[in-house]
Amino acid sequence: MLAQLIPANLFAAFLVFSRIGTAMSFLPGFSDLYVPTRVRLVMALAITVLLTPVLSSTGGGLPALPTQPMQVFLLVGGEIVVGLFLGLISRILMAALETAGMIISLNMNLSNALIFNPAQQTQESLAGSLMALIGVTLLFVTDLHHLMLSALVDSYSLFRPGMALPMADMSRAIAMMVGRSFTIAIELAAPFMIIGVAFYAVAGLLSRLMPQLQIFFVALPLQIMGGFAMLTMTLSAIMLWYLKTFQDVFLSLARP
Repeated sequence: MLAQLIPANLFAAFLVFSRIGTAMSFLPGFSDLYVPTRVRLVMALAITVLLTPVLSSTGGGLPALPTQPMQVFLLVGGEIVVGLFLGLISRILMAALETAGMIISLNMNLSNALIFNPAQQTQESLAGSLMALIGVTLLFVTDLHHLMLSALVDSYSLFRPGMALPMADMSRAIAMMVGRSFTIAIELAAPFMIIGVAFYAVAGLLSRLMPQLQIFFVALPLQIMGGFAMLTMTLSAIMLWYLKTFQDVFLSLARP
């Protein structure tokens, strides 16, 4: 009897770990490169240990240990796909901040002023790196990371292990989320786009009225200083709007 229970329990834990571990590899904050790999592994294992008995006792739909190796691979592969789907949703939402930061930097004439982003270990625009760092910090300060973890737990009521995955719906959801992420970025950067268009229109008009004026040397400092002043005034509202959107998306995932 014990020889049958141990493999079954280990398989159930491994099945849960496949989904949780894959999602933790993409969730903002948890998956950032400055977080040691061992820390991410320990957090994924801790959530797995806590979640496996709950899913097993409440009828969470954890299947029994299959007798065929191919069935094991299919079950584990399905859990990895679900974890990847949930993790990508959060990562695409986080990309909205980076896209908005690039648009803001473009309208501030700082698109070539790149800075090192420690979270992704890549070069990024100044505004994009700042907003991404503030966004991740606020996710944890406001406990929205609990909402991400809650969405992972409640995903078992929507994507039951062993059931056929709605790949068409998942692909459509990813495509819609990419479009929504770009829409969010445009909404966040909308004030800078409006002011940028007006500024370029005025600069072009001045260059036509006064051809002898070196408009580039006059307008560039004003554009940068005005951009920083506007960023200072609107940054709090931008981040609050983003947090509200992030919360709405994961509430729809956590409460299907």
